[in-house]
Amino acid sequence: MEFVEFIKTPMVNSVTVHRPFTPNMEGTLCVTGHHLIISSRSENHEELWLLHNNIDSVEKKLVGSGGILTLKCKDFLILYLEIPSAEDCINIASSVEALSNIDDITLRYPFFYRPMFEVLENGWQAFSAETEFNRFKECSEDWRISYVNKDFKVCP
Repeated sequence: MEFVEFIKTPMVNSVTVHRPFTPNMEGTLCVTGHHLIISSRSENHEELWLLHNNIDSVEKKLVGSGGILTLKCKDFLILYLEIPSAEDCINIASSVEALSNIDDITLRYPFFYRPMFEVLENGWQAFSAETEFNRFKECSEDWRISYVNKDFKVCP
């Protein structure tokens, strides 16, 4: 599956974001396969990255020649995006709805992400648990190593 199939309008300029307890931000809205990115073009260069998977619902309201998108997130954040063009508003709404409702878990961001750099070391071998345990034991005798769940029989 290619996420680009769902993205009808990849970028919109002059979008105003209204957030609770935060000053409004005007900038460029970009739709990627996994995120909505709103980047201000002011001196402080603020950015807001919103994972599609965090979006619970999308409501659109056409007002004059533009529209307002209401994004209700799973963490109870509510964003209002003022989009200057009604066509862009409709396209962004349908793109976000499609991208936030992908059921295949292997296509979600943590599984889909491929870093742009080569992994230099295996993190599982970065340190020895026993060596670290001995460091803790120097501070207190309250520490111990338990192998009770070694074969995942106690807790899968």
